[in-house]
Amino acid sequence: MKLPAPDALLTVHHINVGSARALRVGERKVLSAIGKTALAGPVAVGRLGLAGDEQADLSVHGGLDKAVYAYPASHYAFWREQRRARGVSLFDEDLPPGFLGENLTVEGLLEDAVYVGDTLHFPDCVLRVTAPREPCAKFNAVMGFAQAGRAMALAGCCGYYLAVEQPGTLTAGQQARLVPGQRGLSIAQAFAGKFAKHAR
Repeated sequence: MKLPAPDALLTVHHINVGSARALRVGERKVLSAIGKTALAGPVAVGRLGLAGDEQADLSVHGGLDKAVYAYPASHYAFWREQRRARGVSLFDEDLPPGFLGENLTVEGLLEDAVYVGDTLHFPDCVLRVTAPREPCAKFNAVMGFAQAGRAMALAGCCGYYLAVEQPGTLTAGQQARLVPGQRGLSIAQAFAGKFAKHAR
């Protein structure tokens, strides 16, 4: 069992929520809440996620096991470069927090350091790591190029879903202490297993 460092901390830079809106995916228009906006001040966290946040397709996002989605801020540089390389964005474009659909833009714990079953203890709530995020056609549409999901699969920069073990509130700038679970499967390992075919 791989144990985290005694001072393994996660810092929340931004808390983001969004409503379901129409999104063009190819020739279709679908509902999606992937577009999120950063909030100031404390945000209530219930069993089904953050106050004011919606999920359009509960078969893949939301519910008790995918109530909150955390994404490492350090991956944003990768996506800026991916979009620039494909002519999707300007050289100096700065993607806003929540652009990848995450509720929590975080720093300190990447996918290889977080395991399914680990818990994150914030001052006023506890979140449990449950699964990696899987890219979809809506993600490709928002990123602006058809191979965005494959790029995520190859790079392993997926972020992770969280269940709400103890409801409460979250505020940008807060830190969470990581408490290890059984440590059988890291988020990086779980994601790699699902997308091994893309690495060939």
